[in-house]
Amino acid sequence: MSGTDCPCGSGHPLEACCGRLHAGEPASDAKRLMCSRYSAYVLGREDYLLATWHPDTRPAALALDASPRPQWLGLTVKSHTPLDDSHATVEFVARYKLNGRAFSLHETSRFERVDGRWLYVDGEIRERGGR
Repeated sequence: MSGTDCPCGSGHPLEACCGRLHAGEPASDAKRLMCSRYSAYVLGREDYLLATWHPDTRPAALALDASPRPQWLGLTVKSHTPLDDSHATVEFVARYKLNGRAFSLHETSRFERVDGRWLYVDGEIRERGGR
């Protein structure tokens, strides 16, 4: 995927952005992890999504190949709130199409740093709409 822009919307090449995290580099903060997880959804990287999910809340599988697959359209990070050295929240809106209909997922996600690595814990969906 050389030269491909990163799906997170940073404007940087994938390999210089979220691709580094997908290859094993730890995220510097919860916001970077959230962006890399969005990119992993776009790219179908279930392995990365499960590896960056807190073990207390991690599902056994995600079935990203289920049909129909969403077409991810973009990510907007609305806020990143560090709560302390090991906890943070990230509010975001992810846009996608499914069966030709446009949707947005507005979520506030909780993250925890465990053994020096940020992990996704869970999220509160604030709004999920289609048009």
